[in-house]
Amino acid sequence: MSTSPQGVRQRQKEAPNGKKRTGGTTAMPTTDSSSSDGSLMNGNVGEKIEQVKQKGKEVVQRDWDYKLALAVITVLAFVTRFWGISHPNQVVFDEVHFGKFASYYLQRTYFFDVHPPFGKLLFALAGWLVGYDGSFLFENIGDSYVTNKVPYVAYRSMPALMGALTVSVVFWIMWESGYSLPACIVAAAIVLFDNAHIGQTRLILLDATLVLFMALSVLSYIRFYKLRHEPFTRKWWKWLLLTGINMSSVISTKYVGAFTFFSIGVPVAIDLWDLLDINRKQGPLSLPDFGKHLAARVIGLIVVPFMMYLFWFQVHFAILSRSGPGDDFMTPEFQETLSDNLMTQQAVGIDYFDNIAMRHKETKVYLHSHVDHYPLRYDDGRISSQGQQVTGYPHNDTNNLWQIIPSEALEGLGHHVKNGDTVRFRHLVTDTWLLSHDVASPSMPTNQEFSTVPVDDANGPRYNDTLFELRIENGKAGQEFKTLASHFKLVHVPTKVAMWTHHTLAPLPEWGFKQAEINGNKNLQQSSNVWFVEEVPGIAVDSPRLIKEERKTKSMPFLKKYFELQRAMFFHNNALTSSHPYASFPIQWPFLLRGVSFWTENDTRQQIYFLGNPVGWWFASCILAVFAGILLADQVSVRRGVDALDSRTRARLYNSTGFFLLLWAAHYAPFFIMGRQLFLHHYLPAHLASALVAGAVVEFITNIEPPELATFTEAQLQEAKKGSTRTQTQQAEGVLRSRPIRERIGGQSLVVTWAAAGVIVAALVGGFLFFAPLTYGRPGLSVEQVTARKWLNYDLHFAK
Repeated sequence: MSTSPQGVRQRQKEAPNGKKRTGGTTAMPTTDSSSSDGSLMNGNVGEKIEQVKQKGKEVVQRDWDYKLALAVITVLAFVTRFWGISHPNQVVFDEVHFGKFASYYLQRTYFFDVHPPFGKLLFALAGWLVGYDGSFLFENIGDSYVTNKVPYVAYRSMPALMGALTVSVVFWIMWESGYSLPACIVAAAIVLFDNAHIGQTRLILLDATLVLFMALSVLSYIRFYKLRHEPFTRKWWKWLLLTGINMSSVISTKYVGAFTFFSIGVPVAIDLWDLLDINRKQGPLSLPDFGKHLAARVIGLIVVPFMMYLFWFQVHFAILSRSGPGDDFMTPEFQETLSDNLMTQQAVGIDYFDNIAMRHKETKVYLHSHVDHYPLRYDDGRISSQGQQVTGYPHNDTNNLWQIIPSEALEGLGHHVKNGDTVRFRHLVTDTWLLSHDVASPSMPTNQEFSTVPVDDANGPRYNDTLFELRIENGKAGQEFKTLASHFKLVHVPTKVAMWTHHTLAPLPEWGFKQAEINGNKNLQQSSNVWFVEEVPGIAVDSPRLIKEERKTKSMPFLKKYFELQRAMFFHNNALTSSHPYASFPIQWPFLLRGVSFWTENDTRQQIYFLGNPVGWWFASCILAVFAGILLADQVSVRRGVDALDSRTRARLYNSTGFFLLLWAAHYAPFFIMGRQLFLHHYLPAHLASALVAGAVVEFITNIEPPELATFTEAQLQEAKKGSTRTQTQQAEGVLRSRPIRERIGGQSLVVTWAAAGVIVAALVGGFLFFAPLTYGRPGLSVEQVTARKWLNYDLHFAK
């Protein structure tokens, strides 16, 4: 199936000085093939094109209806997004995250988040523009903005502005794609009166940015595609670069923006494949010319977007120059680039025979042991070593202390531990020695058990099992081992496994006191093998080891910082697998089976419940099924020799509406293979795409085209090609094929389309108003009113 957005309209306008301008709209021919003078069917191609353009001026002059509708829709979008935006004057749902991040930017304090920085930087910009200092950290849902003097309306106005403009862009996409005014209104109204789009864009959340730039990417690509017969012109380059810039803004907000790259990448690849065809209608391209087309798209849709994406990370690093809560996610080398970093200030060199407390970097549990032993048999029947337990313990305790011992005898004290040293560990309280051996761990038969043995065994037959190599992450040979600053892996010398635990591991049973399991991991490359020494207790206060030299903030190459942050972001994003009471599965989203509780206030019985407009969601989902049925029916008919559609209608159905369907599928299907937490708001980009499909299919169903009009363009085009040069033929195709549908549908069909659009919009308005109290958080509803809105047993508050 071709997915290029066919059927888009190109119109030429007259500039105020009377000169023609090639941008914007292109003149369209009228569709009356029975014109008395038959001018469109006579004369050479140049004359026909001029006549078409002259007749198209009438179309341009009649564009006032589209412009008026766009203006009305835009005003309504601003009203629905900004109405009562100051309510509630409390922190709502994930504002605790993104409001906090904006404050960290304003304080220049380093933080960590799984999303790229662009959307969060916009919130910080809003705060900076109104002179806010970022002193409030959005700690808890329900905290008062008024009491803490937060300019929250300015923050919320940023996504509300983008949410309102999204509605206008949806209308514009349909307009540029050549659909009739009723179809444009239907598509825009599905987004305009959708409670989910409104609710998500009135709060300090990232989705408004994501959805707006996703829509702008589609619009700019359509504008670029319309100029395919004018390659390498200024406007061609403008819309190509704008497509890349908008796509970059999407992926710079959330990584699901990669779905937008795929959506546009597919038709771009198909377009390039067509350009490579030596038998293409417009004539073959030489390989050097094809290379130019390929290079232009690589630059505009890959290189420029990636450079912009990197730019926002550079801004991110430049602003966040002070130590903060994100330090723990980064390596010591990265942390040394931040001012006021506690690790840099408090790091202490570790000597042999020091007592140390080792802590796992990710789970933050201490390496711990106690007098209890592993049971003889585990629940699955496997036999253990019955050795002393080694576990992960979340609290500071004397059983967390281990003495670090050299593997070979050293004279005196004061010998520094260094990277690459082979060391041993004595558990201080029980006077036993840490080891690992070829015995399966309690819960993972593939991993080795960690245990401890008495000193006689440790210095006798089990000596080799107590040897561990100390590998400092990104450390140099002979680098000094320090508290906090040295993140390390402890690799068992005989078996080459790394000491490991993980937050996904179930805690040990009762015999292990529900503590974390520690075992040996054969995959040495995993980041979850990393530990650090939190402290060295017992150092004399006057020890020269505690004297701190004034240290300067170090620098680190940008790309090294970028790749380190990328690894951490992807790892922690994939680790978001814990359950959430309002998480939902992708199969539930198109049917709007459940929403998310954002905010409640018991005294007034007010609540904000994130939920779409059921009328719009169910209608759009049904239309997707109808469209699939239409495509199937057409294919079966063609296979049986029944050609029910003319070539133009079929091309439009498969190419333009098919492109919108691809957009929907690309933003929806990938969520089925994700293992992380998912919520209803993840469907918003796909819902916007389904609105475009709905508008297009409504027009297709209600458009009953007279047969003579259906064949008019094809016959006219064939006549125009006779005796014409290739350039003239291309010009004729570009003008004649871009005739808008609204100029070729009959008056009766137009009435049907308007009637259908009116019914749909009325239903959308009704659904929006009925659920508006849950979207705006007021007024409070009685038990009966709440119960009336539990259409699919939505888990609303105050239903009793």
